[in-house]
Amino acid sequence: MSRNILINGYLNIGDLEGARKVFEEMPERNVATWNAMVTGLIKFEYNEDGLGLFKEMHEVGFLPDEYALGSVLRGCASLRALHAGQQIHACAVKSGFELNLVVGSSLAHMYMKCGSLEEGEGVISSMPICNVVAWNTLIAGKAQHGSPEGVLDQYNMMKIAAVKPDRITHVSVITACSDLATLGQGQQIHAEVIKAGATSAVSVVSSLISMYSKCGCLEDSFKAFTECVDGEGDGVLWSSMIAAYGFHGQGERAIELFKKMEIEGVEVNDVTYLSLLYACSHRGLKDEGLKFFDSMVEKHGVKPRLEHYTCMVDLLGRSGCLKEAEMMIRSMPLKADAVIWKTLLSACKIHKNADMARRAAEEVLKIDPQDSASYVLLSNIHASAKRWQDVSKVRKSMREKQVKKEPGVSWVELKNQVHQFVMGDKSHQYSKEINAYLKELTVEMKLRGYVPDMGSVLQDMDDEDKEYSLAHHSEKLAIAFALMNTATDAPIRVMKNLRVCSDCHLAIKYISEIKKREIIVRDASRFHDFKNGQCSCGDYW
Repeated sequence: MSRNILINGYLNIGDLEGARKVFEEMPERNVATWNAMVTGLIKFEYNEDGLGLFKEMHEVGFLPDEYALGSVLRGCASLRALHAGQQIHACAVKSGFELNLVVGSSLAHMYMKCGSLEEGEGVISSMPICNVVAWNTLIAGKAQHGSPEGVLDQYNMMKIAAVKPDRITHVSVITACSDLATLGQGQQIHAEVIKAGATSAVSVVSSLISMYSKCGCLEDSFKAFTECVDGEGDGVLWSSMIAAYGFHGQGERAIELFKKMEIEGVEVNDVTYLSLLYACSHRGLKDEGLKFFDSMVEKHGVKPRLEHYTCMVDLLGRSGCLKEAEMMIRSMPLKADAVIWKTLLSACKIHKNADMARRAAEEVLKIDPQDSASYVLLSNIHASAKRWQDVSKVRKSMREKQVKKEPGVSWVELKNQVHQFVMGDKSHQYSKEINAYLKELTVEMKLRGYVPDMGSVLQDMDDEDKEYSLAHHSEKLAIAFALMNTATDAPIRVMKNLRVCSDCHLAIKYISEIKKREIIVRDASRFHDFKNGQCSCGDYW
């Protein structure tokens, strides 16, 4: 008994080796000893050791308790060890713990982490009582599988079941609103957070900052930031706000906030620098970005991660320093991944450097042969140079390797309903009215000086077909629909999953001036705030 107390004591102070030594020297072990040691190993992320000890425990005839079962299931989840998890599920049934809240939640979490969403949901639905942990497990499973709509559906069901959400729930549903850019729902959940008294939780406020930013409401992000009571993790909030400024192309404000952060003695970490470098990149602040990158180690002792190098490659590439960007990738002390090469490839598209683009695309496809974005970027670079044979070769390679291009989708939220559009969309119930409205709007734009950017059409077709294609890009359809269905003084917020093309960017500037409307467009990497014929990005994106 005294040695069990000693093992638990070592584990409580984080001395795993001390606990192991006592465990190994014990002449006899009881079920409490085994449970404590298995739980301890998993707690300190020695997952394989924990599973091995659990197997040994089972072989000598000891049955685990609910906490040991929950721990080894979490270990299986971390290792994505579905087969082992299924065996432990059978053990839980044999031990009579299958319907236990701790074990059931851990089982569901394991199945979802291993990609078996239906099995996880089945475990939860079979439990006689579901607490907040069980509901959070379901919600997390939906989020993990890229279903923000599913997250919000589960949250609504949780409320119907009269289960009180906690901080983890709030973070998950706010993040779902960020992903969907559904401002109305986000504001409603914010009100529920206030009512629940959770506005002092750093993780919740950080999520609110991000949500408002991604919904195009930068000043609401800042309001959430300033209203939060500072706590131990307030550095997280500062980093989140710097990231929000970067996402909106407000590099100077990001730098100003960073300097204030240093003055007030708030701890700066690698995440802070990542947000700062991102902000510099999206504003073209090359010299400032290079200085901050150098100061990471020198001033704050922060070692650059691959993500920091990726930001620097983006910064140099966008600024036209393509050779320096490629040199940084090839000379950095870390192994390059597909993302950093794609970042260089994207810069090659901006500056029309086909030779370097080929090299970058080759590097990406060595790492990920199925990466559709690289094929599309390379094809677009050739198309811009009217190298149609090279375009055909790239597209042929995509067909042979069965690589599919991600379609461009734009969406707008009206009265808590999301309306989606794709290029040339005729599926919307008001498609005829939208096309007629766009036709009239295009005539008015041309009278003001708008000339369609034919270079944005990356297919070999005549000018008339090119102009028709440009006029029916998904973001134009979404904006036209919003103009037709909102008050004349209300800002329009449109989201797009891909980068806004140069013609749409130009056209939206004209539309904002003609209609005297603020139009906020979020594309794959940043926000564009159009007012009076100008864009917040300064045409640098």
